[in-house]
Amino acid sequence: MNSHIRNIVLVFAFLLTFITSAMAEEHSSSGDVFLLTIYSEKGEVLHEYSCAQLEALGTTTFKTSTIWTDSIHSFTGVSLFDFAKELGVESGTFIAKAINDYSVRIPFSDAEPNGPIIAYKKDGEKMSVRERGPLWVIYPYDSNVNYQSEVIYSRSIWQLDSFKISQ
Repeated sequence: MNSHIRNIVLVFAFLLTFITSAMAEEHSSSGDVFLLTIYSEKGEVLHEYSCAQLEALGTTTFKTSTIWTDSIHSFTGVSLFDFAKELGVESGTFIAKAINDYSVRIPFSDAEPNGPIIAYKKDGEKMSVRERGPLWVIYPYDSNVNYQSEVIYSRSIWQLDSFKISQ
């Protein structure tokens, strides 16, 4: 009985990943698709960003290894520092949520120069849902030993789709 339930769960997980990936690819080919929604503390939509709009905020690229991938990869995205400036956020917390409803609190203090980015490319290519995309909060783990901790790893949310600003 347990193996039967496990097989059903595995099939369901595969189908969910396949459907989500297909939907993301369909949206990305149709033009101006919003990848990231910003909510106020009260849950009101403040802004929605397409990949092009995120790219327009400035581009940061760094190479780093991660605990989830093999070898060193190049990640490109908008720095959390520049993103916070764009939103006018100077204190508080980003409550980051992924498409699977995983959420994590990222303190504003993490939004520092040469810190994490909201990555939309890995090794020069846009990331699919299967590749932890389309957005992934990545820290430059190799450049600072302080980024190599369980707390920071837990903040490295992939398949990011929204931030709630909490003051």
